[in-house]
This record gives sequence, C-alpha cells and structure tokens, in this order.
Amino acid sequence: MASRIDDMDRKILDTLQEDASQSLDEIARRVGSSKTPVWNRIRKLRESGIIKQNTVILDAESLGFEACFFVLIRTSEHEADWQAKFLKALRDRPEVQEAHRLAGDIDYILKVRVANARAYDTFYQALISEVRVHNVTALLSMEEIKSTARLPL
Repeated sequence: MASRIDDMDRKILDTLQEDASQSLDEIARRVGSSKTPVWNRIRKLRESGIIKQNTVILDAESLGFEACFFVLIRTSEHEADWQAKFLKALRDRPEVQEAHRLAGDIDYILKVRVANARAYDTFYQALISEVRVHNVTALLSMEEIKSTARLPL
C-alpha cells in the first residue's frame, strides 16, 4: 500500500533522488520552502520507511567489475528449508546486486556484477555447491543502456 505523501514530499523526494548529498539549504531552495519544514518532512519520510537509506552509486567498471550477468534460475525445490538456504546464499554473496522471485517459467533472476567470466564461474560454482537448482542460464550484458534506482515521482 502506498503511503500518503503530498506534492511537497514528492518534490523533496525527487530532489533527494537526484543528489542526496545536497545541503538542506539547497534542497529547501529547490523545492521552494525553508529549512525547518523540509527537515521535518525528511525526518517523517525516514521514520515512515519511504526513505530507506542514503548511499552513493559507484562506477562498477572503474573499480574493475566489468562483467554484468543476468542469471535465470529454475528450480524444482520449493520447500521452505531450500528457499531459506538459497536466500542466505544470495545474501552472503556481494556479487549479487539484485535478486527477484518471478512468476512464470523462471523462478528467480539475479543481477550479478563481477570482474570477468572467470569470476562469474567461481560465483556459479560456489552457488551450486550450496544449493541445488534445476537449471541456470547466464546472460552477459554487452552494454548497460540505462540503470537507475530513481522512481518516477
């Protein structure tokens, strides 16, 4: 269920999505308000869970993570114990940037960022040694065209 926010909240959130390192003065100026009301709104947005965290976005390729794989996983295992073990394996691996459970023929899709194909194979071998999966298909991204965490407010 979506939380109730007004236009001012949306302006603040949109400004923060663009650059969360802006000063409170700059955010207030950009949204047409003063510092104290903006700070109170940001505090309430954090307390309500709408703002989950502040972070920075790093350039993966500049740091040597040149390969991005989308990993499609099918499994015949659907028991709670298997799922808990599988989710723990994903959470324990920093290479997994995203993991989604899907409806349809594919059970899970992972976004995995590694240095190269050899590093992906190391990740893959470790994963399948911990949990049994029926079928794994890895798709190498040739070019990232768009990547954003920004929501269309």
